[in-house]
Amino acid sequence: MPQDVITSSTMDILEECQEAIGYKFLRPGLLRAALTHTSGADTRLASNERLEFLGDAVLGLVVCEQLFLRFPEYQEGDLTKVKSAVVSRRTCARISKLLNLGDFLFLGKGMHLQMAMPANLLADVFESLVAAIYLDGGLEAVKPFILKYIGPEIEEVAEGAHAGNYKSHLQQVAQREFNETPQYLLLDEKGPDHSKCFKVAAFIDKRPIFPAAWGRNKKEAEQKAAMNALAQIAGEDIPYKAD
Repeated sequence: MPQDVITSSTMDILEECQEAIGYKFLRPGLLRAALTHTSGADTRLASNERLEFLGDAVLGLVVCEQLFLRFPEYQEGDLTKVKSAVVSRRTCARISKLLNLGDFLFLGKGMHLQMAMPANLLADVFESLVAAIYLDGGLEAVKPFILKYIGPEIEEVAEGAHAGNYKSHLQQVAQREFNETPQYLLLDEKGPDHSKCFKVAAFIDKRPIFPAAWGRNKKEAEQKAAMNALAQIAGEDIPYKAD
């Protein structure tokens, strides 16, 4: 049977998939193509390989725009690092697994015998799905879909990268200016065990302690304390007031 003919059983699969991803296709054939592995396609051109190519570009565009708007203080190198961490094959595979996309794939008979779905295949189908939604509804449709799952990745990776940058920067400044390595002192903590806040200050041996800062965890508090220290060393206003 030609692949472009959607049977009732295929339509059932597509309906289940649309419910899982939270998007209703105007052209279900696009979803069918996105879920078709080369092993289950009539021809290679009928598989999701071309959609995967487009989806990779659409995913990159949406993520790059978000990074550009969300982090105006980041240099090109910082943005590139965050993008490469966020838009990774591992991330795409994990989201694909979260959406159970492997359950909806159209595969060749031999592929069904595998115990576990390969991660690269899961990553491919997520990118193909992104392209299918883009072709079906445009950027206004695919953007919220991408950000629903990639948005938390952006925040997590960027927060970690930012924290590392400030502490690393303070260490460089401290070693250059004072020939010392900065330390971090826990001054206070408050709140219940499941939602504590921590007050941390940076200091350099035999010098006055820098202004402290509160954070939702020790890592964040140290990040903010490093920013305070850098601001004071530079003679700028303290960005985080502890009291």
